[in-house]
Amino acid sequence: MIRAVLVGATGRMGQAIIRVASDAGDIIITAAVDSAESTLLGRDAGELAGVRHLDVAVTSDLAAALEGADVVVDFSSPKATEEHLAACRKARKPLLVGTTGHGPALAHVFERAAREIALMVSPNTSLGATVLLELARAAAAALPREFDAEIIESHHRMKKDAPSGTALALGAAVAQGRGGQLTDIAVMDRQAGAMRRSGDIGFAVVRGGDLVGEHTVFFAGDGEELTLTHRAGDRAIFAKGALRAAAWLTVQPPGRYSMGDILLTKTGC
Repeated sequence: MIRAVLVGATGRMGQAIIRVASDAGDIIITAAVDSAESTLLGRDAGELAGVRHLDVAVTSDLAAALEGADVVVDFSSPKATEEHLAACRKARKPLLVGTTGHGPALAHVFERAAREIALMVSPNTSLGATVLLELARAAAAALPREFDAEIIESHHRMKKDAPSGTALALGAAVAQGRGGQLTDIAVMDRQAGAMRRSGDIGFAVVRGGDLVGEHTVFFAGDGEELTLTHRAGDRAIFAKGALRAAAWLTVQPPGRYSMGDILLTKTGC
């Protein structure tokens, strides 16, 4: 049985992971961590998630929670990622970071940590979205540059980062497929009168209601279009993917991994 520490246990994704883990047969949540300011500290994580009493109280002490754990799953806040990463490095625990909204300053921190622990930083842990990334990269490489690329994403009204981490990852995949870097060609907004430049990758963001998440990569050429879409109808798909990734990380050597690595090694689908 794999023992996992869940950071961000009282959030949307945290509670979804607890619900999925309560029915899983190979991984259990042995510690639930939240911020020191949380009003839910001391409550049972299982009861908060709407499942049975798990005898796992929500705590803010990550260092203590890491004792005896096999892996850490972090869906908390990007502001706390570096602190959580340092704790996992010190304890030599594999870490899955599903939190999005990190700034570029953390890139070198991730790289240093990956020399010491198995680390996965994934903006989307669903298997379908993972395949979409590969399809977007392959399509961008195969299609002529005359095909314009746009990324369109929709999420619930409470999502803070925009574009989403998955949208940015899709844009990066398209840019890589064309041999470039997203930072050089991304267009986050357009003003009236601004013409589209050849090679740009545009982003459109929709926020509203309780939408779980939808991402579309749109290639438009003269007289034809190619549309690749992943639509999430239940947050449980991300929870299942996260737990699968966490279990996979426990047997990996130190290094930087992605959800794509799981599919490529055929341990999943």
